[in-house]
Formats: sequence, structure tokens, C-alpha cells
Amino acid sequence: MRKRVKVRIINDGVKGFFDRARGHARKLDQNEELAAELTISFESATDMMRVLSPQRLRLLHVARMRPVPVSELANGLKRDTRAVTRDIELLEQFGLIRSRYEVNPGHGKRRIVEPRAVKYQLVATV
Repeated sequence: MRKRVKVRIINDGVKGFFDRARGHARKLDQNEELAAELTISFESATDMMRVLSPQRLRLLHVARMRPVPVSELANGLKRDTRAVTRDIELLEQFGLIRSRYEVNPGHGKRRIVEPRAVKYQLVATV
């Protein structure tokens, strides 16, 4: 069974990073358990929106439901497979999704896209 992880995507920059790190350190000092959470921080809302375009957010939404082959994902989104592959590689670099290859009987192998979390939380401060 997969561990339930929450991904937070925020744009609070360096100050927010150090504030979160201090909060985690305090919890660890008090022997409190930390929630399974992955935080991706951007310097500005503009940078965040550059990475999380409307098309990439749709891709995240569809891939969040279940592991899905890239070709099926592209067909479902009505987009070119190469464009979806580029978006997958970018989102994978930021740790929002992961992919793996599996044997496609009689046809080589295919790339499967899996969500990194069951819940994605986007927080932007303007």
C-alpha cells in the first residue's frame, strides 16, 4: 500500500523555507511525528505559474487518479504525445510526479506516469 503523502507548492521563497525548517526542527526536538509532506517552494508566483501552466495542471489532475501510460494520458488530454512527454519531464524534475517503464507485451516497453501524492496543495501569495 502506498503511503499517503501531501505535496504543497508554495511561493514563499527563502524566508518561508527557513521558517518551515525551524518548525520541523522544533517538532523533532519535542519528539513529535512529522507529517508525510513534500513542499516545493518558488521564489515568486510568476515562477510557479510558469511551471504550473493550465495544461500541466490538467495533466497532474488526470495522473493523480491512477498510474496511466503516457499515450493514454495524451489521448485523454487531446494533446500531442511529445508535448505531454516534455511536460512530464518538467513535472518530474520538480518532484510532482514520477514515471517508470513497464513491459508492453509484444510491443517493447511503455512509460507509466504515477502521482507522487494523493493531494496537491497550491499556495500563492501575490
